[in-house]
Amino acid sequence: MGRMHSRGKGIADSALPYRRTPPSWLKATAAEVNEHICKLAKKGMTPSQIGIVLRDSHGIAQVTHVTGSKLVRILKANGLAPALPEDLYCLIKRAVSMRKHLEKFRKDKDSKFRLILVESRIHRLARYYKRVKKLPPTWKYESSTASALVA
Repeated sequence: MGRMHSRGKGIADSALPYRRTPPSWLKATAAEVNEHICKLAKKGMTPSQIGIVLRDSHGIAQVTHVTGSKLVRILKANGLAPALPEDLYCLIKRAVSMRKHLEKFRKDKDSKFRLILVESRIHRLARYYKRVKKLPPTWKYESSTASALVA
């Protein structure tokens, strides 16, 4: 399948192991992992950052294999889930930084074009999240209030 706003067709992808059980050498229990996830979330880490720390520092490749539930679901159960889904948050953050750049360099036509593409991705993603009820139906992206969302 082709990319949304570029020419690539990209087939690069990582493959999950077939076995869905944690490795035999891993001694961490589900309760310990849950506690660790909550501790990292309280420090202000995003779900993907938590996953990277668990993978690189603690040898937990897949949280789901150890705990039986996904990382964001664990955060939601403990009331620590982010208000905005992480992918949407990152797109909004990018759009805000692009707008800041455009205020300084008004003649940068390429950045203006790329900003339009990023904002169309934001609108498309927001439409999806409203449909699956991860965002309230009244939520709307507005460039004027976007910087407050990512601050």
